[in-house]
Amino acid sequence: MLSRNAFNEQLASSIIGFALVAGNFIVPPIMANYGRRTANLFSVAPLIIGWFSIIMAKSVPVLLVARFLQGISMGMSASLGPVLIGEYTSPHNRGAFLTMISLCIATGVLTVHTMGSYLHWQTTALVCACIAFVDLLIIIYSPESPSWLADQGRYDECKKVFRWLRNEDEEEELQKMIEASIVVRESKADANISQSFGKKIKSGIVYFNATIKKKEFYKPIFIMMHIYTLGQWAGANILAAYTIDIFNHVIGSDVNIALLVITLDAQRIFSNAIAVLVIKKINRRTMLFGTVIINLIAFLLTAAYTYFKGQGMLPEYLENPMVGVALVHLHMFTIATGTVPLPFIIAGEVFPLEYRSLAGGISVLFLSTNLFITVKTVPFFFGTLGIHGAYCIYAAVVGYCLVIAYFFLPETKDRTLQDIEDEFRGRPLSPEELKSTQSLTSWQLHKQDRRCSSPVV
Repeated sequence: MLSRNAFNEQLASSIIGFALVAGNFIVPPIMANYGRRTANLFSVAPLIIGWFSIIMAKSVPVLLVARFLQGISMGMSASLGPVLIGEYTSPHNRGAFLTMISLCIATGVLTVHTMGSYLHWQTTALVCACIAFVDLLIIIYSPESPSWLADQGRYDECKKVFRWLRNEDEEEELQKMIEASIVVRESKADANISQSFGKKIKSGIVYFNATIKKKEFYKPIFIMMHIYTLGQWAGANILAAYTIDIFNHVIGSDVNIALLVITLDAQRIFSNAIAVLVIKKINRRTMLFGTVIINLIAFLLTAAYTYFKGQGMLPEYLENPMVGVALVHLHMFTIATGTVPLPFIIAGEVFPLEYRSLAGGISVLFLSTNLFITVKTVPFFFGTLGIHGAYCIYAAVVGYCLVIAYFFLPETKDRTLQDIEDEFRGRPLSPEELKSTQSLTSWQLHKQDRRCSSPVV
């Protein structure tokens, strides 16, 4: 039977998984109806409340509620972050900015691990609360997404924000985005004219049935289901949550484990920084396949090493603890350069504007679900199959997802979001569709065509 403390520890670790899913469901309608900036404000609120609840906590239930609130915030951010960055940034810099998500995560992990080693846990929570408050200030003074403004028909605001974020060098992308949004808005308006409530419900059902059959809707979701699954089974959260256990299995307990944990966190930051620089030069597919193949090699080598070590069959020259350290660091390198940043990068690029909130929310459920499954099953796998058996299972899942990505994932580097959407659709918007909106487009694009040199907030 579990002790009370062990039960509370398991509950605290598992409650995040349920909260992540809740956050995934909450954020899409806010993103679609009220804007990315408003959704961002909603996402940071439970984070701040959660940290201050931890600071003032006097009992375990308060800590559990705080963890649940933080999990909701994480779930909302997982859907919102890649979409917002993808809409803010230019195609040439988009990959580097999206890679910064994983770099920030790695920096946060190292910071918390270091503070937790030397400071009281409530002091650590206070520092984290201050960082969250700074996030709130940044969001307050940030502009709304130009893509969402275009989708709402607010074209003047869209132009101002787009030009402030991108300067005036990407007018073609701006024009195509507005033209596409006009086509979508007019088709929706025509469908809703003079309809009774019952007919609107029927039209909504017809619209939903038509939507789920569209290639630009279901293909990105199918791809991201597998990319998110790959990212979780590749071992990022397993290494983060069970670092000490993995070092004990691979190396043994007669080493300075605390120092190895900090060096692993530092290596993760260094590798993430490399990824930020490299992602601007290497194609997405090339980087994905390269890092994931090395990840598979690291899994299989570690499985073989621990198996033969447990059987006493290792050659004497491989008994050195540095061999195990090198294997764990190789694994972390593949995670930091590929399997953590690339799912965020690809998620920020593949979803079409009309369904970006819904499709992003659906696909990120697989991130949350697989995060929960992988973290919660580690003790079972390690206990029944050993680390070598568990790593073989992880390698099999990652290998399957990589095969799916090979056949279905298009190259997205340096391409506009509209261009990627057109590829999934199988065609660009037809001349007839664009012609029907040409006069309206021209009027909106050239009426009071102003340039904006200061932030729009």
